[in-house]
Amino acid sequence: MSPRLTIKNSSQEAGLFVRRVMAMALFILILSLLLLGRLVVLQFFQHNYYTTLSDQNEIDLVPLAPNRGLIFDRQGVLLSSNMPVYSLIVTPSRTDNLDASIQKIAQRISLSQTDLDQFYQQLKAHRRFEQIPLKMKLSEEEMARFMVDQYQYPGFSINTDLMRQYPFGSTFSHVLGYVGRINQDELVRVNPANYAGTNFIGKLGAEKFYETRLHGQVGYQRAEIDASGRIVRDLSTIKPVRGADLYLTIDAGLQAAAEKALEGNRGAIVAINPKNGEVLALVSEPGYDPNLFVKGITQKDFDVLISDKSHPLYNRAIHGLYAPGSIIKPFMALAGLDSGTTTPTAQINDPGWYQIPGTTHIFHDWKWWTNKGGHGLTNVTKAIIESVDTYFYDLAHRMGIDLIDRYLTAFGFGQKTGIDLDEELAGNIPSPASKLRYQKTPWYAGDTVQTGIGQSFFQVTPLQLAAATTILANKGLHYWPHLIYAERLPDGHFVYELPRQLPPVVLKNAADWDVVIRAMAQVVSKGTGTPFGQTPYSVAAKTGTVQLIGKGANGVDRATSADLRNNSTFIAFAPVDNPQIALAIVVENKSPNAAVVARKVLDYYLLDEHHLPFVTETPHAH
Repeated sequence: MSPRLTIKNSSQEAGLFVRRVMAMALFILILSLLLLGRLVVLQFFQHNYYTTLSDQNEIDLVPLAPNRGLIFDRQGVLLSSNMPVYSLIVTPSRTDNLDASIQKIAQRISLSQTDLDQFYQQLKAHRRFEQIPLKMKLSEEEMARFMVDQYQYPGFSINTDLMRQYPFGSTFSHVLGYVGRINQDELVRVNPANYAGTNFIGKLGAEKFYETRLHGQVGYQRAEIDASGRIVRDLSTIKPVRGADLYLTIDAGLQAAAEKALEGNRGAIVAINPKNGEVLALVSEPGYDPNLFVKGITQKDFDVLISDKSHPLYNRAIHGLYAPGSIIKPFMALAGLDSGTTTPTAQINDPGWYQIPGTTHIFHDWKWWTNKGGHGLTNVTKAIIESVDTYFYDLAHRMGIDLIDRYLTAFGFGQKTGIDLDEELAGNIPSPASKLRYQKTPWYAGDTVQTGIGQSFFQVTPLQLAAATTILANKGLHYWPHLIYAERLPDGHFVYELPRQLPPVVLKNAADWDVVIRAMAQVVSKGTGTPFGQTPYSVAAKTGTVQLIGKGANGVDRATSADLRNNSTFIAFAPVDNPQIALAIVVENKSPNAAVVARKVLDYYLLDEHHLPFVTETPHAH
């Protein structure tokens, strides 16, 4: 049977094809019209809305501030820590009207004038896309009030921040200093890129001197940010590197004991380990609470500090300039012995006064005012033990000011010690040049005589006195006085500060050291350092009294105001044969006596029952 033939209807198929094409074309046309319509809506009717959304969600490099390193004492006692707080943060670039927004938010959260001043100061120091704290340490109530209406404040958010805290308050204020809000001027002395996102910088003390080590390395987060400044999506992160932890040479217990020994009186105490220059205590009283400065001190609190007549912001240990008084006599004795001006056995007769040959002016010994007499025959040993002014008047006159200047310079007077604090002053050794420079008057022979007992235009800091005392204790060896003991790097490794030896004081006859040291050892037993009495350790010391206003004709101090009474000074090292500690003390207006203060400090440090151990983390444990 033959196959069946199917005859196609070409015209029918052509019509079906045309209809399908037309349907498809119509579908495409309708879809195109819909898309075009949507495009028109987006372009012309919703342009502003979506442009705003597009502008507000951006890809930014968000700086990640590093955690600031901590500061410990030599035994691991935490002196400077970081406390987590909640802060109200502003990203200025995401706020249409910054001032209006701040005024609006101030109706919800109390903003002090200090908060506002600090914010606008920081605004000048940061780029507009960086986050700036408007108010730190928010309360839970303030956080709740903000969170309820957060959508009304684009560019404002709450972040967790770390704020510096000083747990011991004023005790270490003149060692640590403090951190505060960074300003535009301070960005000049650092790398601004490494301070992006950073709110604080060291302002004084160790916090300032070791800013580079403590600060760390900034990190960055590449992130998508919404209109309120919040991170929507984390794209990539370079983590910040935290700052190094510092361990200071300071002994926290000794520092507290020294502060207590001053009994709230004005003065300074510096204690140094003679074997390596480590500063064990650096006290300036009164101190101040550095916590006041971290957020930004209020005008009221600042006015209280600067109007305080005891000047708590003044670091007497390195910035206070005092006449040394009689504590300069051991150094004068060494100068006289080494220069050949005197010998250990040479004597003068002290009637209680001294007169420069060819002049009429009388320089009295302190004993003259007690019994109208003197010390009689006196050699260098007796002159130190009994603090015989007449002996050193005569010695200074015979040496001459140029020779005196040369020897005292060798002991570090008239120059900075180089301690790792920025605020140190150099002081002044009396000389014709310095008198002419500062007082515009010529030099007289009487000026030289007064220099011999630590008066005249002599100015020293307590730190200089302590450093010079270490040279005496070491019989000439001289180490750089420093506060840095060790540094713990971010990877946990410790780097220790090695002792740095400075040019020594070399005498022609080394036995002269022993002459002076033996005399100083007798000061505490039968000389002017009698508050020591019997001690279980040996001490070499020298006392001093510095007149702020001279005596009247009857020998009575003219000063009636406590602020004008004599200063009491004291230097010492102990034990004599193996010195572990050297110290210098200045007590303003002689209350309490500096020797009494020294006894308390040395007892604490050298007697086991007073030197309490600290059960804390120490560098040696790592």
